[in-house]
Amino acid sequence: MPGPLRTRHLVLLGVCCLHGCARLGPDMTPQREDWTATWRSEAIDTVTETGAQPDLREWWQVFADPALERLMAEADAHNAGLQIAGLRVLEARAQLGIAQAGRFPQVQQVGADVLYTDRRQSGGRNPANSRFWQYSANFDIGWELDFWGRFARAIESADAAYFAAQANRDDVLVLLHAQMAETYYALRTAEARLRIARDNAALQHRSFEITEKLFRSGQTDELDLQQARTQYLGTLSTIPEFEGQILRTRNALAVLIGRPPGTLPNLPELAAHEGELPLIGRAVLQDVPANLLLRRPDVRAAEWQIAAQSALIGVALADLYPSLTLIGSIGWSASTLGGTPNNFTLLGGPSLRWNVFDYGRIRNNVRMQDARLQQLIVAYQESVRQAAREADDAASGLIKAFERDVILRDAAISARRSLTLANALYREGYSDFQRVLDAQRALSAQQDTYLVNRGSAVSNLIALYKALGGGWHTDQMLVDAATRTQMQQRTDWGVLLDEPRRVPTGAAP
Repeated sequence: MPGPLRTRHLVLLGVCCLHGCARLGPDMTPQREDWTATWRSEAIDTVTETGAQPDLREWWQVFADPALERLMAEADAHNAGLQIAGLRVLEARAQLGIAQAGRFPQVQQVGADVLYTDRRQSGGRNPANSRFWQYSANFDIGWELDFWGRFARAIESADAAYFAAQANRDDVLVLLHAQMAETYYALRTAEARLRIARDNAALQHRSFEITEKLFRSGQTDELDLQQARTQYLGTLSTIPEFEGQILRTRNALAVLIGRPPGTLPNLPELAAHEGELPLIGRAVLQDVPANLLLRRPDVRAAEWQIAAQSALIGVALADLYPSLTLIGSIGWSASTLGGTPNNFTLLGGPSLRWNVFDYGRIRNNVRMQDARLQQLIVAYQESVRQAAREADDAASGLIKAFERDVILRDAAISARRSLTLANALYREGYSDFQRVLDAQRALSAQQDTYLVNRGSAVSNLIALYKALGGGWHTDQMLVDAATRTQMQQRTDWGVLLDEPRRVPTGAAP
């Protein structure tokens, strides 16, 4: 072939290599559930209102509790689960870097050899001895052209997995903040129940002392004495149970903020609001519930996982087609053996590889990747439905807790009034002691039930914010300063330890 014509063909081949590539496999399309466009929850509409404050990202500010806010900040800085989620984001960034390396020559090898040879021959007609050194150096390169988008799809998959890791970290934040608030108010509920138990024990102890004096003076029988003692001791026995519950809850809070059990910080705010439960109202939202559900971190993570798996189908499909690799080699060799020439070799050209007889291995791999994709799509659809169910259940529970609150508050007031009347009638001799015991028992039960319902209302409000994906914001870096220093001393991380670019909350793959 003449020189100009050969050059023209090489140029055309280069153009085809650079511009003739195609991406096999399906392109990712955003996942949307049709029913979410018109979905409304009457329960959520009842207990929510639209407003700017508090921001859904930091919904716990609705309680205006300084101790809770301090504990939230401690958890963001030191919680082990959140730190692991941040490290998984760094792992995904490193995986993305590995995938991006596929854009460059896959083989770049430099080799060098220095060999000493001592050859001795004996016997025969021409015995000879030879000692010499051999030197060689070579550089090999191989670059598989991405005709079918194998490497482009691999990068696309790793990129989606990276954003999925970020969304998973946001989901850890949502769960952590909800667990922190729920544990904190479980502590406050237990403290309030302990206070009520002690107050009722004090009332019942006074009744026991009165009946004991009356029994010793012969004004009443032993039955009243033993009944009063039984009720007092029964109430007294609940106090250690509440104290143990408080200790366990404080230990749970300590572990959530990254401290050993028994080392919960002595915050002034924590002691100042002991046993206080907030009077909650309506939840504040900045958007309609259906949009909030689709922006939940776990739902976003599920969608990014679909994008990652969709790209892997293209990677599998590329194995069905031939691969074209540009290979080259430069080599030099020399020897100290007399009369041996030095060699310089330059090789280069295309190499074609094609698995023609795969016996169904490649096609079944494609089918396997497609089945995995469909599993993730179904899982995404189920996660959206479960999110809607959680939000509706929490809103319904909050409504019923509000309804019970009014009834139980009135019942507790009536129970206290009943005890006052029963004591007065007993002292005047118009009633037996059994009515006093019944009134004391009813007061203790109604007050405890009222507190439990108040705690349930707070828990349902927290569950509603969690179900709508609230609480994913934090000012903390992916890894804290101490961890960053430790990792940098151990491994060269380059710029990967810097805060990564975040995908917008509502963005679809």
